[in-house]
Amino acid sequence: HVPMYFFLCMLAAADLALSTCTVPKILSFFWFGAREIGYEACLVQMFLIHSLSGVESTILLAMAVDRYVAICHPLQHSAILTNSRTAKIGLVAVVRGALFFLPFPLLINRLPFCGSNTLTHSYCVHQDVMHLGCGDRMPSVVYGLTAILAVMGLDSLLIFMTYVLILKTVLQLASRPERLRASGTCVAHVCVVLAFYVPLIGLSVVHR
Repeated sequence: HVPMYFFLCMLAAADLALSTCTVPKILSFFWFGAREIGYEACLVQMFLIHSLSGVESTILLAMAVDRYVAICHPLQHSAILTNSRTAKIGLVAVVRGALFFLPFPLLINRLPFCGSNTLTHSYCVHQDVMHLGCGDRMPSVVYGLTAILAVMGLDSLLIFMTYVLILKTVLQLASRPERLRASGTCVAHVCVVLAFYVPLIGLSVVHR
């Protein structure tokens, strides 16, 4: 159970950081009517929202792999997912999220803003800020969609493939109680994955 505890701790830390960079501004908007955010602060918030979402996506994939190893190769679980390897996965998640989404504010920064500066969301996201620019938005559109598909899209596909393998192994178990016990360990993770990916990918596609 130890690797899963580490992954849950990482997921909670990413959620806490994500809430910290969005909730205070949203509360000031609803409580005090503070409807403005500085340009630089908006870019920083945008980077943090997308990079932390990428970190969460990578951690959810790692949790799916953990369930796969625990159910399909239980005797090798402790040898494959050691504490040091789990920590390295967390570091890879942070670096991956930062590298993929660092170009977002850089691409936005090259756009001129000559019209309305009113956001449709109560926080800064790339697809929303991008549409406020009046220059050539095509690089932002293409890279934004590419980054979302390369991180969230790829991760969701790999998670789906992982659960196909898990389901195949579970169906091969001898007794019904064993099948229920094995599949029951994945239910919570599947619910979190659906709650994370469906709105995220849907929002990105709709805006484009």
